[in-house]
Amino acid sequence: MAEKKLTFEQAMARLEEIVSKLEQGDAPLEDALALFEEGTSLMKKCSTMLDKAEQKVIKLTAAPDGTPVEQPMDQGV
Repeated sequence: MAEKKLTFEQAMARLEEIVSKLEQGDAPLEDALALFEEGTSLMKKCSTMLDKAEQKVIKLTAAPDGTPVEQPMDQGV
């Protein structure tokens, strides 16, 4: 898959496709390695996106003095 800006949901969907193909076990070694590399890259991107989302939530729930206030996600902000 060409490098492009993917949403988190698109990256996860592609990652699920890759896992499914690799679990089938019928891809030639070269293709399996390429899929594995793409999957690893997508996993890192997803992790980065989640980290950024978490940081944004912490900023949104910061106390007036700037210290983070931890609240469950289902509570009103």
